[in-house]
Amino acid sequence: MPAIAMVIPVSAGLTTGLKQFPQQRGLPVQTYAVAHMYKVRMGADIVEYLERIDATLAPYGGRFLVHGDPVEVIEGEWPGHLIVIEFPDRTNAHAWYRSPDYQEIVRLRTGNSDSDVVFVDGVPANHRATDVLSAGAG
Repeated sequence: MPAIAMVIPVSAGLTTGLKQFPQQRGLPVQTYAVAHMYKVRMGADIVEYLERIDATLAPYGGRFLVHGDPVEVIEGEWPGHLIVIEFPDRTNAHAWYRSPDYQEIVRLRTGNSDSDVVFVDGVPANHRATDVLSAGAG
């Protein structure tokens, strides 16, 4: 069975009383750059972006986990492509995105597609859905 990734936005009003996760307590966790790309206009710029992005990831420990393969829509609609890049932590994710090498090519993507891009931290292996309901800091 294929893995299914789910991103659930939490409104600001729902954060009161949520348990602090390891990253909020200063413990290292992986960070994921998650992109939803749609309306991609394939051409020389996108090809150049794809040819150059791997070299921008390497110095920051970034690696692709998901890269645009067709998704199986189980609920709702999903126009476009899903990309997930793993980094050792949030510091490296930000350093990669802000790096001169990535900033030199990001326009090749943004000028030829519409995208939503977020950073999100992972959770420990023993995480359970109800952990977000626990009150107080850990």
